[in-house]
Amino acid sequence: MGNLLLIKEIYIEAFKNWKSFILENYFKIFSWACFALIVLAAYALIFRISTGFSFSNL
Repeated sequence: MGNLLLIKEIYIEAFKNWKSFILENYFKIFSWACFALIVLAAYALIFRISTGFSFSNL
């Protein structure tokens, strides 16, 4: 739980003093989209490993 609060605090501090509302929201959306894609890729890899997918074409 402490790690999540630390990540939240770092996230809030990163966008605290920005002046451009459009730019601020763009980067917030972009950061969440990147996080979602990383989670999706991790899920796909774990799913393939758990089902015994062969990663080699040999």
